[in-house]
Amino acid sequence: MKTVQTKTVTLEKRREIDFTQGSALKLILSFYWPLLLTSMLQQLYNFADTWIVGKGLGDNALAAVGNMGSLFFLIVGFSFGLANGFGVLIAQSYGAKNFEELRHRLAGVIELGILLAVALTAFGVLFLPHALIALRTDEQILGDSLTYGYIVFGGLATGICYNISAAVLRSLGDSRTPLKAIIISSILNVTLNSVFIFGLHSGVEGAAIATVISQIVSAFICINRLRRIPMLHLEKQHFVNEPGIFLDLLKNGLPMAFMNSITAVGVMVVQYFVNGAGVVYTAAYAACSKYLNLFMNPAATAGNAMSAYTSQNYGAGKYQRIRSGFMVCLGIAITFYLLLGSLMVFFPRYLAEILLSGSEQIALVCVFLPRCGLMLFMVDILFVVRNAVQGMGKPMLPMISGIVEMVLRIFVISFFMTRIGFPATAYAEIAAWVGALIINAYAFYKELAPLLQGEPGKVYHLKYQR
Repeated sequence: MKTVQTKTVTLEKRREIDFTQGSALKLILSFYWPLLLTSMLQQLYNFADTWIVGKGLGDNALAAVGNMGSLFFLIVGFSFGLANGFGVLIAQSYGAKNFEELRHRLAGVIELGILLAVALTAFGVLFLPHALIALRTDEQILGDSLTYGYIVFGGLATGICYNISAAVLRSLGDSRTPLKAIIISSILNVTLNSVFIFGLHSGVEGAAIATVISQIVSAFICINRLRRIPMLHLEKQHFVNEPGIFLDLLKNGLPMAFMNSITAVGVMVVQYFVNGAGVVYTAAYAACSKYLNLFMNPAATAGNAMSAYTSQNYGAGKYQRIRSGFMVCLGIAITFYLLLGSLMVFFPRYLAEILLSGSEQIALVCVFLPRCGLMLFMVDILFVVRNAVQGMGKPMLPMISGIVEMVLRIFVISFFMTRIGFPATAYAEIAAWVGALIINAYAFYKELAPLLQGEPGKVYHLKYQR
């Protein structure tokens, strides 16, 4: 095996950040703001898509596109979790300055990513109609849901490519390139959506085509950046990997992927009960989900920052820095809870009227948003704690927490939906947040406390030593 060069690698334009040295606050904030802008732009262009579809095609078309949300989360969430799991190991190698191992792991990520894209695309396209029927999709929106779903799932490889390349960049501390990619793709997406729907009157297929094209552009920008980082230059021997490389990647990536998919199953069950109540409930729930994802986003981004920061410092054996970074990210999450939770509690009708036209749908949104807004701090804290645990390469308890989320969502929605109606959707979310937070808080304390007391336990094995 080749040994790693000990000389310092010069990073082009210093876009990458070494989290193992310097002020935790300064490093995390410099990484966080571009990452937040990236995430917010993703949410905003999804939000803009929803607005364009709702205003251009009507509430039923919005319901058709929104109805795909849980299915899309099931498939794309799996790839996103796997990509983040891969990124944790890339970050650990980078934090340990073991660049030869990093290159072998990156080659393994590329190979697994290709297999993942082919498998998930085939799965998504083949099972889409069966899944929509199983979700009791209303006949009024079934055709549009199928049209939208076939196009988006057919172009799934582009989204997977972006998720993996962006995860690798974030693991190296580069949050600026994904921001650049999303700025360009967001502008393109909204422009194409407007042209297809308002100009060409294409229907929901126009929104789907615009999404796929914008993902192609964002993936290209991230891949182009990766190709220009000297320490990531791969040669033929890096693709000849021991089974242990693939095993390590899958052991860390699959639990995170399954956690997202298990959570998505719980959301799909909620969607099942919502769809069974009629298209009015479906449209209202689609709007609620858009706002919930939008307002959870800053804390979710703090969690992503925590993952990159934790992974690098765990790889370097600098455990005290993990605690410092945790306090910074927790402060970010709580700050945004106070701002965005207040909007959900005090201005639900204003928010609902931005997306919806029907009075019944608006009234239902006004039931959901205040309840979830009041308890939003639970999921905001959850994002930070869970990503800290995953960043230490301990994905099993977070995966178990995903099972708990699913069980609680299913129990609450199935027991209360027929008794109290639409408010059950809010209570299902809150119950899932509380259960997952308890498990992840326990896991965080269990893993970090011994490290801070000088009992390092089992740190991952570096196969390619310097």
